[in-house]
Amino acid sequence: MVRVLHVISGEFFAGAERVQDLLALRLPEFGFDVGFACTKPGQFRERRLSQAAPLYEVPMASRLDLRSGLQVARIARREGYRLIHTHTPRTAMIGRVASLAADLPMIHHVHSPTARDSDRWLLNRVNTVVERASLVGVRRLIPVSRSLEKDLLGRGWPAARIRVVPNGVPTPAAQLAPRLRPEGEWVIGSMALYRPRKGLEILVEALAALRSGGRRARLLAVGAFETPVYEEQIKQHAERLGVADAIEWAGFTSEVNRALARMDAFVLPSLYGEGMPMVVLEAMAVGVPVVATRVEGIPEVLTDGRTGLLVAPGNATALATALGGLMDGDHDWHEMRAAAHEVQRMHYSDHSMARALAAVYESVLESSTGGG
Repeated sequence: MVRVLHVISGEFFAGAERVQDLLALRLPEFGFDVGFACTKPGQFRERRLSQAAPLYEVPMASRLDLRSGLQVARIARREGYRLIHTHTPRTAMIGRVASLAADLPMIHHVHSPTARDSDRWLLNRVNTVVERASLVGVRRLIPVSRSLEKDLLGRGWPAARIRVVPNGVPTPAAQLAPRLRPEGEWVIGSMALYRPRKGLEILVEALAALRSGGRRARLLAVGAFETPVYEEQIKQHAERLGVADAIEWAGFTSEVNRALARMDAFVLPSLYGEGMPMVVLEAMAVGVPVVATRVEGIPEVLTDGRTGLLVAPGNATALATALGGLMDGDHDWHEMRAAAHEVQRMHYSDHSMARALAAVYESVLESSTGGG
């Protein structure tokens, strides 16, 4: 079994961390054991399912603290890891130090466009510069979608170094469990680590529009807020629009499928910065029709009108119209959930993701002469 050390942040447990966790669970089937080195230890340690995978804490004292890289190198040498795999601009910096110090090859996963990852333009710019410098000499770049591949090519990275590995999630069953089309009040669901780029305020406005138009709808919002400030802003927004009593703030859950089962439709109203959202794939896997924005990798997964509905980002009216059409029967709810489930099962499973990544690992190790 070949050992691969994933250098991750570990602060939160959102989409990228879900990918990391699933890879640790599935890669052993293809001959690879995963360990984690966390540069910002936090929620990942407790919330991951891959509790058997080794986890090493290598906290950074500051954003530019490179000493963690030397710690990672010592761990890699001592524990017999043969490959370094990084996931964020900062972990790329640490991983590159470790790669050079331990004389190991490195690959880097691209989960979202670094230049558009947050609403803080200066931080985006700094992270872009850090990432660019850290990835010089990296063996492979692993974007999770074709849109991210295009972004990398546009920034000058050679095509020969890029391998797209689409995200994937477990499929609960080969056959979708039957479910009745909702009657009466609809539960509109959302699930995320809520931050400004997720567009939650747009969904709250769409909910208000639906209810003011006479439609019976409630919002089930599953997930934690990134900051208390943003949480307060959203809840005050809901109060102003008169829909606070129609929203359930459910908080974080590890029972993703159970939460999705409570939803009649799933909405991801992201404004930007999406590679290939895991939660969209998870909704498809259990047959919850998805309404999402045309943001980067999302249209690669959803075919408008067949496996989901797509709307322009930042447009509450368009979102309300799409949801209203689904509620009114303009789209076949049963056919949409069945088609989405089949696409997820065939193309976006956790096994297909792990298998594709294992092939990348094999090619890197075969071509490696031992240098990082």
